[in-house]
Parts: sequence; C-alpha cells; structure tokens
Amino acid sequence: MPIELPVPLLHQFAVLLLIALPVACVSWTVTREEVFREPRELCKRMSQTCKALSQRKFFYVFTCEYCFSHYVAALALLLFRYRLLYAGWRGYLLAWFAVVWMANVYMSVFNLLRLDIKRENVTIAVEQAEMPVEVTKK
Repeated sequence: MPIELPVPLLHQFAVLLLIALPVACVSWTVTREEVFREPRELCKRMSQTCKALSQRKFFYVFTCEYCFSHYVAALALLLFRYRLLYAGWRGYLLAWFAVVWMANVYMSVFNLLRLDIKRENVTIAVEQAEMPVEVTKK
C-alpha cells in the first residue's frame, strides 16, 4: 500500500533540516555554553548525588546534549505541528527521531568546527611565542 504524503517529500525534508537547527542550538547552548554553566553544574551534582533514580535521571538530562535534544525536539514538534511521511501519530514519531538525529548531526559538525578553531588558535599562539622579538631602533 503506497504512503499518502500530506505534504510533498522535498518540503518535509527541508522543514526537517530547518526545525533541527533551533533544536540543536537550544540543546547545545543549555548543555555546553558558559551562560548556563552554573545551573548545569548544579544539575550535574544533583545527577550524581540524588538518592532517587528518577531525580538523578531528571537532572542528568540537562548535562547531555543528546538526551536534552529529545525533549527540545518534542517541544518543537508540538509547536510547529511537524510530521514526517504520515499524517497521524506515526508522522510525529518519525519526525521526532529524525529531528533528534539531524540536530545531533548539526551539533557534531559544530563541535568539530570548534575543535579545529581551537587547534588553530593554539598553533598560532605557539608560533607567535616562538618568534623572536624584533626590536628596531629609529
């Protein structure tokens, strides 16, 4: 039985790529960037010290970009009512996993770019430190 697509497949794919961008941005910012460092450190500490398993898992979500992206993606799907391939709940389920996967691809690429930039900055700093200082008298 052929799949009836509510929206053309190319449009669905384009929307998938676009929705994954803010999901990746929010997930990365909350779990990695300096602006959320203090709450993240509190969540990390709570995820290691809480007695109840449910509390440990709740706080851990805010320290892992992969875990957190599932919740951000679910919220994005509810906000944008985005479905993939199917019109009903199956479309939401497929979209959820697809958005999470694409957001994590974006975050992986971003992480690689940041590592390359840091490596270049360190290399430049080392080269500048090794350069002899030229003093010219006028």
